[in-house]
Amino acid sequence: MIDQTIQLMYQTMLSPPVACARITGSSEIHNMVGDVYVYPFLEGSLLVADVEGIPFSGFYGFHIHQHGPCIAGEGYTGFHNVGGHFSTTQNAPHPYHEGDLPVLMAYYGHAYMIVYTDRFKPNEVLGRAMIIHEWPDDFRTQPTGDSGQPIGCGTFYPCLGYVP
Repeated sequence: MIDQTIQLMYQTMLSPPVACARITGSSEIHNMVGDVYVYPFLEGSLLVADVEGIPFSGFYGFHIHQHGPCIAGEGYTGFHNVGGHFSTTQNAPHPYHEGDLPVLMAYYGHAYMIVYTDRFKPNEVLGRAMIIHEWPDDFRTQPTGDSGQPIGCGTFYPCLGYVP
């Protein structure tokens, strides 16, 4: 079964992604940079994230927030005008928002992750913000998982003509 899934993922990623976000760090984490691509996959989306310049090895909250654009604030944290986690259900508890994703694991400043979700289709994230938080998500605390402030952000836009 895993061979079939890997083959399907490979075939999916041969086509251009539908949504792209260029991640940048806050003003004090200016060397953080990366990309998140969202492909249609099965009944949902396949997200591929590749980010470098993350401050420390460890786990970081990784969420899609209600809206962009990403406008950096001053200091270690920033990007305060992106709203809460992307959710189409009013008052949905955390971690049941569409934008709740697994934590991002960084090792020596670099993180790479592929994750499948059936909570949204790629076109539903266009215009929304992809956020990297300063702490890992605990998947319990309401409404945000106690993952701290945003330290990295990118706004999703259509990928047609995207040049990283």
